Order: sequence, then structure tokens, then C-alpha cells
Amino acid sequence: MQRFVFIVAITLFAACTGNSQNRVEKEKIAKDTAKVIQRTDAEWRAILTSEQYHVLREKGTDAPYMGKYYLHHEKGVYTCAGCGAELFTSDMKFDSECGWPSFDKELAGDKILKIEDTSHGMIRTEIVCARCGAHLGHLFDDGPTLTGKRYCVNSTSLNFESNKKKK
Repeated sequence: MQRFVFIVAITLFAACTGNSQNRVEKEKIAKDTAKVIQRTDAEWRAILTSEQYHVLREKGTDAPYMGKYYLHHEKGVYTCAGCGAELFTSDMKFDSECGWPSFDKELAGDKILKIEDTSHGMIRTEIVCARCGAHLGHLFDDGPTLTGKRYCVNSTSLNFESNKKKK
């Protein structure tokens, strides 16, 4: 009986702190997404710029209207700056005039995890890379396209591979 009470207490603690949800989200990796990348804080600091570290690992944000991909219109694929996972194509990008690159959908394969974010007195959906856990931005249900979605993404969390380079 004492063991049962202990297990229930631990389960409730994990649920209250959100650890169980994060674990479940991290385990929900698509078949076509490569193995999950886990690095120590020191390893992330060694491979990312200080700006990338702040956005990808500390859930920071770019200044609006300043990111390198905000007004970017070249054809190609947007990848995670932390691990290179393909996330969006240029065909999914639209001009939302919100100050950040916006996409109306993501590439198939559960490459992006959605996590409830209640920080800053708001209820939002944070989007993170399923492969490395990098903070990408937030997902909103106010997109003007047929999907009704707006993936509002930090330029700092993205890299871009041009279709011109692939030819």
C-alpha cells in the first residue's frame, strides 16, 4: 500500500510539473525523423552562436521584422538550425505581416512537436523540433490560408537550403 501511495505521489508530481507531458511529446517522434538528438548544455553552447542558444535552448525570440527569413522569398527548404531536420518548404511560407517568418503547415512526419505554453500570461502553442527539442516559435489558429494555421517561427531557429543548390 505504501508503495502504491508513493507511485501515485510521484506520478502526480510529474504531471503537475509538466515532465510527463514533455516526455510523451519527445517520445512521439515520426518514423521518418532521424534519431532524437540529445546534447548537454555545454555541447549546445559549443555548437550554437549565443543568439541561437538563446532562442533554441532558452526559448528566446527574434526582434520582429528583423530576422533574415522574414522577407525571404527564395525557393527551397527551411531546416532546424539545431540539427538540420527539414521542417517547412518555401511553398508553405506566406507573408503574415506579423514580423516573423510564417508558414501555414509543416512537412509531414511529426517533425514538429506542439506543447502548451502558458508563459507571459498567455495560453499559446509552442512549436519545437521533434528531433532536437529546439524552440522554433509558436502556432496560432489565425492564418489567412486554407489551413487556418500560422506557424510563427524565429529566423534564428532556421537555416535554408536553396533549390538552386540541389540542381
